Amino acid sequence: MSKYSDTVLYYVHDPMCSWCWGFNSTRQTLFKNLPDNIEIKWLLGGLAPDSDQPMPEEMRTYLQNTWRKIQQRIPGTKFNFDFWEKCKPRRSTYPACRAVIAAREQGSEFNLLMIQAIQKAYYTHASNPSDNNTLIALADKIGLDIARFEKDLLAESTQQKLLSEIKQCKKLGVENFPALILIAGNRKWRVPVDYNNSQVMLDVITDMLD
Repeated sequence: MSKYSDTVLYYVHDPMCSWCWGFNSTRQTLFKNLPDNIEIKWLLGGLAPDSDQPMPEEMRTYLQNTWRKIQQRIPGTKFNFDFWEKCKPRRSTYPACRAVIAAREQGSEFNLLMIQAIQKAYYTHASNPSDNNTLIALADKIGLDIARFEKDLLAESTQQKLLSEIKQCKKLGVENFPALILIAGNRKWRVPVDYNNSQVMLDVITDMLD
């Protein structure tokens, strides 16, 4: 039993972060097995600001190589490389982040539903979540009020909430995603991410709290 009464595990991510996609299965197992007294809080890190510019060829190559590296390092992770031919990639993840916030406004259960919808659209269906039209279609698919979602997606207040979360991530010392930060009392620990073994992270968290 932990000696800390208030314990929070922050999960810092971006819905268009490919390593976060690879981490999904192991993260789910970790979260499921955490002690009941640990509160999980999701924080959007915001990988890339808004941009209308086509993604430079160098960045396209880098990201495709990253996808291949993830497939090798995390068995079972799949990517649909048709995305690079079918879509017009932009280095812009803020729209997807705002979509998560806009979805969350209609109920906390929509936080994860929207993240999963964005990831599947991007990585398995070769759709572009940098485009608002894609995000609106996904909102419809998971059962959100579309008129409300579209309004919230474009609202300045949603952008401010995103910037606030990004600022909080920086305050926690996080620059790369995914990241796990454990806060207990006035103490803070960075939990090393193990992409293939949830028990390793669970043991680390237990040791930290003991």
